Amino acid sequence: MSNLNLMDTALLRMESKRTPMHVGAMLTFKLPPGSPPDFCQQLVREMRTKPFMPYPFHCRLARGRFKRLRPSWVEAEVDMDYHLRCSALPFPGGERELGVLVARLHSHPLDLSRPLWECHIIEGLENGRFALYFKAHHCAIDGMGAMRMINDWLSSDPADARGMGPWVVAAKPERPAEPPLSLGARVKKPMAGVAGQAKALQELVSGLNRMAKGEDSFARMTLDVPRSLFNMPISQQRRLGTQILAVSRLKAVAKAAGGGAKLNDALLAVLGGAIRRYLIEQGALPEKTLVASVPIGLERSDGTPGSIATGFVAPLGTNLDDPLERIQWIRRVTTRAKAELQDLSRDAQLQFALLGLAPLLLGQITGTLPKLPPLFNCVVSNVVLSNKPLYLMGAELEAVYPVSFLFDGYALNVTLVGYKDSVAVGFLGCRSAIPSLQRLAVYTTDALAELERAVGIVPPQ
Repeated sequence: MSNLNLMDTALLRMESKRTPMHVGAMLTFKLPPGSPPDFCQQLVREMRTKPFMPYPFHCRLARGRFKRLRPSWVEAEVDMDYHLRCSALPFPGGERELGVLVARLHSHPLDLSRPLWECHIIEGLENGRFALYFKAHHCAIDGMGAMRMINDWLSSDPADARGMGPWVVAAKPERPAEPPLSLGARVKKPMAGVAGQAKALQELVSGLNRMAKGEDSFARMTLDVPRSLFNMPISQQRRLGTQILAVSRLKAVAKAAGGGAKLNDALLAVLGGAIRRYLIEQGALPEKTLVASVPIGLERSDGTPGSIATGFVAPLGTNLDDPLERIQWIRRVTTRAKAELQDLSRDAQLQFALLGLAPLLLGQITGTLPKLPPLFNCVVSNVVLSNKPLYLMGAELEAVYPVSFLFDGYALNVTLVGYKDSVAVGFLGCRSAIPSLQRLAVYTTDALAELERAVGIVPPQ
């Protein structure tokens, strides 16, 4: 039995029917050359022969009155017929039909009495392709962990015909048993932990004072967030929008913008341009800039699963008509924010993350979150999968489209995944709050071209 940490417990407590707290990914594959008509059925059969799941996906949440206060994992039998399913797209099997199906699958909460994951093999995708949709509760895995898992269970060898999957990843080796602690050591260990947390809290208070001073302060920006179309109560149903952007174009824009701008700054500027255009069309563009919450994943020192991240907020520059001015503003804020967070110790970073999560947790549990002043307008996160092609039973992975989660009162989430020479952009929105979500995805292409022209680059035709 293993207890969930504080952040994982908070994510579990935020679960509701309208706000399921699972994250997912939609992967599209090219069928191998000369593959039989029943390739997907063969893949499912191969996967079902390997029921072992890596920790914690072969576990369920422990039951009991006190387990709601301190939830923990216990081993459970995995019903592969339930967790691994096969679906087929209706004609013509295009991106629209795939998006509609995945949005519907993602709208339904996981069964919290079972291991917290589902996997769907989806056949019938046009042009000789199929898809795989996987979802798992955020208390069991975060974005960085998901990318590591995908890297582990896909192969870099196109001739590898094994039907790999997260269920056949080797278990982490057991750590050698530690010698029993003396009574004095058992007393000193928790005391040292308390002292360490007190020191981190003092460090955090000092850091917050610095963060709140001067221009381009991301801490002060949280106090002046405009309410937008994306900040309203949400329903259970979701919409999904996707787009692919070239890494080479984003890097060229960041370099041409100067000032040490990074690829992530270019992505935020592109999203700002797309959102600005979308909100203008809806007649709902605030005078002040929209603000994005930007999570930063942290490596776990003990290799355990779950969610561990800090982050900051950044302007999207939606109040600016000039794309160059937009990316330069974003670059100034993000550069300072990253430096200030890196100056904090690991314990202080975790306390900062919990401090930011606390109002969201309390607001969602009490149902008051949509009524509170927004802390940001949307979430924008970015993870990297691999710069080399990956394969599943000989089928080449085309793209990974992330599908994240929503808080009540925060109806838009944007997640980006870098794979090979592209970035896949996944927009997840509340179906009742955000009409025509795919327009946002399409507008990112136009916003990138506008940004290229602003920095003196001729967009490709």
